[in-house]
Order: sequence, then structure tokens, then C-alpha cells
Amino acid sequence: MDLRERLNTSRMSAYQWLIVGICTLLNALDGYDVLAISFSSNQVSEEFSLSGTALGLVMSAALLGMAIGALVLGPVADRIGRRNMTIVALIVNICGLFLSATATSAAQLGIWRVVTGLGVGGILVGTNVICAEYASRKRRGLVISIYTAGYGIGAALGGSVMVSLIATSGWRSVFVLGGCLATASLVLVLLLVPESPSYLYNRKPATAQKKLDVIARKLGFTDTVDLFATTIAEENATSDSGVLALFNRRNRRVTFVVWATFFIVMFGFYFVNSWTPRLMHETGLTDTLSMIVTVGLTLGGAIGSVAFGLFTSRWSTRSVLACFSVLAAILMAVFIFTAQWIVLVVIVGVLVGMFSNGCIAGLYVLTPQSYSSSLRSTGVGWGIGIGRFGAIIAPTATGAMLDGGWTPQAIYVFVGVVLLLAAIVLLGMRGVDVEANRRPDVREAAGV
Repeated sequence: MDLRERLNTSRMSAYQWLIVGICTLLNALDGYDVLAISFSSNQVSEEFSLSGTALGLVMSAALLGMAIGALVLGPVADRIGRRNMTIVALIVNICGLFLSATATSAAQLGIWRVVTGLGVGGILVGTNVICAEYASRKRRGLVISIYTAGYGIGAALGGSVMVSLIATSGWRSVFVLGGCLATASLVLVLLLVPESPSYLYNRKPATAQKKLDVIARKLGFTDTVDLFATTIAEENATSDSGVLALFNRRNRRVTFVVWATFFIVMFGFYFVNSWTPRLMHETGLTDTLSMIVTVGLTLGGAIGSVAFGLFTSRWSTRSVLACFSVLAAILMAVFIFTAQWIVLVVIVGVLVGMFSNGCIAGLYVLTPQSYSSSLRSTGVGWGIGIGRFGAIIAPTATGAMLDGGWTPQAIYVFVGVVLLLAAIVLLGMRGVDVEANRRPDVREAAGV
């Protein structure tokens, strides 16, 4: 029995859904972390007397760490295993969160935020691939969308707690809570999450056969696992190894489109999630109302991720992603002009979060399916890493624009225009098989 093909074709078991649930929880740590610095921004700015540009740099520090983590650790995960990478990354993330709570200056906070981001970057690389590989072919789009919804769930639930936590215990308490949540997540991974089957087949470590047999039993399969089963995809993908393989004739077109779209979408997504509390405050809302609007954004994000998966059951990933990009752009420009009507701004905020996070879900669905199994973590890692540079630039550029006299209204309209570029870039996928970026026979064998 080829366990990979059995996973692709069989109905998903309770154990597979448990793995998806844990990966979704780990993605929720990213949502919690981004909102932690966003909600803390006013108190951090006051305590350390920061300008808008300086605050933007602190807010971008974790995103820099995420970019480095995704770029560097993606290829490493293909070598040491996706589960092992997730465990190491969680330990780094835990250290960064607890140390952030001890910072006595903006420089110290920035350093520990980079460490936190390194961990998050590694977590995303490992969990995105594990989630995709333990999903059946029929449910893969929905599974990745649920996984992506973890970001919004973590941000919405965490944000709801942060509002009162910051008011009663100060900004440092949100990082302490984050460290505790990450520690609990590490225990779950150690006890319940198995290694990626594709990694075990490709690398064949000494314990591969034993691990595959254990996984098969937990999944309810009784047939003997054949460690040396070879798919057509593997036979035709001998060059798909290492970062340079992203640019070979088979992969380069999709690589450039995925990178550009990741960059643009994450620029808009992290702008709205990082700066909304501060910019809504600039328009006259109280801190509490600004945080409520931001929680609405993250709640919409969770809805949008699942909605994206449902839409892709009827239309292509590229088409749905392009439509979500256009709607996110329009709503982004409208959003700030509704700030004087609290009910309306919350509703529009939910829609902004829905379509912008839906774009992230689309990229998480698209990217793992675009590369062979031997290149999958590398492709996902570099896509996320390049996207994080857009996320890094967004908060810093926003702070600079604010210092330069830009109004909140002008900034939101500008970001809306940037998001429109994502739909244009996706036209580069026309004529390309975005489900696997390989010949149909190879795609079918790869199970993507």
C-alpha cells in the first residue's frame, strides 16, 4: 500500500481531522501574535516615546523574523522533517514570546519580536504542508481553508481577551499569555502530530517503515505499507530539489506569480491588521472601540477562509482568488470612511477581514499543490517568506506616511489600490495548470 495515495483517495478519518485541528490551532498562534503587538501599540508607543516610524519598525520586527524563518526553514523542513521543524519552531516561538514580556526598551522588544517571528515562520512552513498531506484530494481545499481560518480565530478570540487583559494588567501580559498558549500547543504536537508521509517516503530515515506503519494503524488502514512505492510524480520530478528548482522550466512561471501575489496580499493584510487600532483612534474612536473594530476584522477573516474553500469546490482557485482580491481592494478603500458610524464600520470591517484573509487562504491552497512533494516545504516557505517582506514593509511604510502628513483615509485608499494589483498579477496564471503546475498524469500521481 502506498500510504500517500490511500490518504488522497480515502474518506478522511477522525485522526486526520484531529491533525488538521492541531495545525489550525498552531496557525491561530500567528493571529494571536500579530494582534498582540497591534493592540499593545498605543501603550508601547507611550512607554517608549516612539514616533510613528519607530512604532512601525517594532511592529514589523516579528514579520522580519517570520520572513527569515520561512525562507531559511522551508528547505530545512524538507530535509529534517515537517514535524521536527514544527517542534523546533515552537520552542523558538515560546522563548520569543516570554522574552518580549521582559523588554525594557523598544530595541529589546524589537529583538525578541524577531525571535518570535522566526518561530512563527517555521511553524507555518511545517503545519501548512502537514495539513495538505493529511487531507484527502477531495477535501484538500476545504482543509487548507479551515487551517487558514485559524489565524482569524486566534486573532478574534485572543483579541477579545486582550481588550480586558491590557486594561487590567498592561501590554506585557498579552505576551505572557501567548507564551503559555504556545507551550500547551507544543505538548499537543509532541503527543499527537505525526511526521509527513511524503517526507518519510522521500528521505527514508531509518525509522521510516516503523513510523509509516504506526500512522497507517492510527488512520485505520490494515494493509502493509510499501516504503519503496514510487509514483509517476517522483519519477518525473528528479530535478525538484533545493531552492534553484523553483526556477526551472516547470516551476518558474508559477513561482513568480505566487511570490508577487503573496507580497501584495500580505502587504494589505498586515497593514489592516497592524494599523487599524491606531488609525481608527486617529479618526476619533476610543481605544476600546478601535479594538472592537479590529476584532471584527479578524472574525471576518475566519469566515472568509472557510468561504474561500467552499467557493473553490465550484470554481478554480485562481478565479476565486482574483475575485476576493478585487472585493478586498474596494472594501479597504471604503472601510475608513465608515468610521463615524460604529455599527457600519464593524460590518464593513468584518467584510474587509473576510475577503483579505480569504486571499491568504487562497494562497495557502494554491502553493502546496503547485510543487512536487520533494519541493513542497521549500515552495511554501519561500512563498510565505517573500510575502512576509510585503508584511514587513506595510507597517513601516504606514508609519512613515502618517509622519509625512497622510490622512488615515488616504492611506486606506492607497492600500486598496495596491490590492487591486494582485488580481492583475494572477492573470499570469492563465493557461497554466495551477492545481499542480505539472502534466496531468504527474498531477494525478502526486495526489494534488
